[in-house]
Amino acid sequence: MSRLNGFPFPFTKDQYTYSNNSVPLDPAKTITVTADYKNELELKRKLLQKHHHRCFRSLPLSMESQWEIMLLLFNELASCNPESFTFQKKGDECLFQNHLLEEEEAFVFRDVSTIALEPLDLVGRHVQEDLILMGDRHNGLFLEAGQLCFPSNWSLAFVQGMEFKSIHNPVPGIQNDGFIDKVERFISKIRPGTVWERKNWSITVTNMLDTPLETYSVWGKHRQEVTCENAGDLIHLRVEVQRLFRLPMNHDVLFTIHTYLLQLNDLIQQESWFKSFYQNIKTLPEEIAEYKGISTYRTELIRFLENHMEKERRGQ
Repeated sequence: MSRLNGFPFPFTKDQYTYSNNSVPLDPAKTITVTADYKNELELKRKLLQKHHHRCFRSLPLSMESQWEIMLLLFNELASCNPESFTFQKKGDECLFQNHLLEEEEAFVFRDVSTIALEPLDLVGRHVQEDLILMGDRHNGLFLEAGQLCFPSNWSLAFVQGMEFKSIHNPVPGIQNDGFIDKVERFISKIRPGTVWERKNWSITVTNMLDTPLETYSVWGKHRQEVTCENAGDLIHLRVEVQRLFRLPMNHDVLFTIHTYLLQLNDLIQQESWFKSFYQNIKTLPEEIAEYKGISTYRTELIRFLENHMEKERRGQ
């Protein structure tokens, strides 16, 4: 049951529905520290070391908001987890101490000569979340900086500088009934200092967190390996807890993404989750299944779930 504890199960209905399921958070926290902190930070740093150009991108005009985000996240880590992190600021002189990793970051606010990395890239190495900065300009929201180590089949390099609606154009049905316009208006009305959270789900074959578009040939081929016999081992429910925060000083939007994986064999141990998962997979429109990469093995997945239901019915 340990993997079930704290897992953000995404389904609230026993039928697939397409919606903006955002809810306000109180307290307004943008990040979460879990038991996987050290392992995920180690993986993030390895990816940044090996594929920095793929995992971090920024535009020059993002620097002010990057500084604001770094102060925000260091402050939040220390205030919400004082036993693990400390942050002190005297004037513009700052000191962040990460007691879990036995590291510290000393810098002068807005002085780039005091840090070896850009602010977003630096603070991102102390949180489990991927960090995306959306610049709020007069004609829309634009992706102006990001540290993205655990993407679900998308590329930071490809979308850098793109407008919010253009980034999401590939999502099936997102233009129906002006849905994407409603989402953008919703984001534009988020008040400074408030946090909104939504859950986005997909399915990953194997337990890889880092599944960028650039390495699809490495991880995508495993979709062909799923059978109704091994689905419980290979398939993982992937949930992104996405949080939106309007920066009080610069009024841009910070988008944090905390990714969780749950093996199907663990999921089916929770009866209510299993039934809801099955119904959502069964009622998933074909175009959404294709977009989420499930179509290749959807038949095998459903057969595995129905076989499990039959065993439960027989009391095996």
